[in-house]
Formats: sequence, structure tokens, C-alpha cells
Amino acid sequence: MKYLLAALMMGASLAASAANHEIKMLNAGKDGTMVFEPGVLKAAPGDTVTFKAASAGHFVQSKAVPNGAKDFTSEEDENFTVKLDKEGVYVYICPPHRTMNMAGIIQVGKAVNRAEAEAAVAELEKRATVNQGRLKTYLQQIK
Repeated sequence: MKYLLAALMMGASLAASAANHEIKMLNAGKDGTMVFEPGVLKAAPGDTVTFKAASAGHFVQSKAVPNGAKDFTSEEDENFTVKLDKEGVYVYICPPHRTMNMAGIIQVGKAVNRAEAEAAVAELEKRATVNQGRLKTYLQQIK
């Protein structure tokens, strides 16, 4: 019984320490036009991220996630929360503004899938007609 109680308390403690981060979907921000802000986020396993529909016409879709993590897609003009259970790099875009390089990166713990993230970034950069290099610059912040 003591061990069960200790395990429950430890689980509650871990859940209480999980953070909720916010990323805004914007027409314009500190990194230019059609941006997620912040464009790079560092989080811990178990944290959540809420994508805020701060400007109209945006939604979020994952393009690369760590092994075992679920792909995600939100609805247009809706706030969306995702729990980041798996360690690694998450690359995501706003599909209507993909060619404007409206994309971002979240690092959860260690960058265990960095090669997959690099491939996704290279493909997205190749298709960008505006804001070229922005996503590549974000990836340079991932260690």
C-alpha cells in the first residue's frame, strides 16, 4: 500500500510539473510574415503546446514527428493543443501558407530524430517561394 501511494504521488508530481507552451499563428511577427511565434520551442516530454489562432486563415499540421509520436492536424482558425509524449524533433507547417515557409520546430528532450527532421526541413525549404532559409535557421537552433 505504501508503494502504491508513493507511485501515485510521484505520478501526480510529474503531471503537475508538465508545462503548457503557447505558439501563435500570425500573419506577421518578429520573424516576418506568415509565422508561428515562437518559431522554435524547446519543451520536455509530457509538456503540451497550444497553437493559438491569433490571425485568421491558419492551422497547423505536423510534417515530421519522432518514432511513436502521433501526427497532428488542427482545424482552421481554431486553437489546438497537442501533448508531446515522445522525445525528439517535431516539424510543423500551416498548409495554406506552406510556400511562404510558415513552419516551425519543437524540440522535446534530445533530438533523437534529427536526420528525419533535417530531411523534412530540406523538402519544405525547397518548396518555399517566400521566406526562404527561415526554417533552416530554426533547425540550426536544435542541438
